[in-house]
Amino acid sequence: MIIKTFIPAFFTEWAQYGFMRNAFVAVLIITPLFGILGTMIVERKMAFFSDALGHCALTGIAVGLVLGISDTNLSMALFAVFFALLLNKISSTGAAGNDTVISVFSSASIAVGLAILSKGGNFSKYSSLLVGDVLSISKEEIVYLAVIFGVTLLFWLFCYNRLHAASIHRTLAKSWRIPVRLMENLFAVLTALIVMVSIKWVGILIINALLILPAAASRNISENLREYHLFSVIFSVFSGIFGLLVSYFTNVATGPMIVIHASAIYFCTYYYGRRNQ
Repeated sequence: MIIKTFIPAFFTEWAQYGFMRNAFVAVLIITPLFGILGTMIVERKMAFFSDALGHCALTGIAVGLVLGISDTNLSMALFAVFFALLLNKISSTGAAGNDTVISVFSSASIAVGLAILSKGGNFSKYSSLLVGDVLSISKEEIVYLAVIFGVTLLFWLFCYNRLHAASIHRTLAKSWRIPVRLMENLFAVLTALIVMVSIKWVGILIINALLILPAAASRNISENLREYHLFSVIFSVFSGIFGLLVSYFTNVATGPMIVIHASAIYFCTYYYGRRNQ
């Protein structure tokens, strides 16, 4: 009897609230976006790169305050684009390992951001960015997400094959007259913008997990690129929807709950993949 009562409520009760409907639509946009983007991040071994981008959000806000930019979203986006292009430029020189370069710049930028934002004990105003709150999203912000989603799809349609070729063999891709540096910079900028746009609702501490886990889970069981992308999107959307609904009924933060579902899927696919090798 309890189960018969709970199941309909699980799928319908939350829909009577406007903030939950907005959050549900946002999840339907954000999660496939992360599923698509995450496949190339995993393929190009850029997990640390996307994590560094998430953490530099605080530095973007701090730089905006210093420069007098009142719009925190704009300051975060501008700094993230600069940060991404700078990392790409330095990494391409081969002067040091990519992980070392990213770690140095990430650590330095985070320290500068925290130092500026914590002056006078004001950091508490920005602590909400650490976990995020998708329930606070507005209809206008959903429109912004939809635009970013459309741009990402266009990029994937016209640039994915070139970017994939560059990730496999840069020299060979150049011989095919593929603008490797341009493709890498465009992808870095797109990743930076998506991370910055999503941080307010996903959270700095867990945004990288949402980018990596669905793609990593998909890689465990996929036999070709088509399955790789399809399963990544499916896992991401599933984690997002059930994470949102479970968080509503358990009164737990939505972002961490989504990551818990994505983590469970990863371990299940890892076990399945190992058994079927």
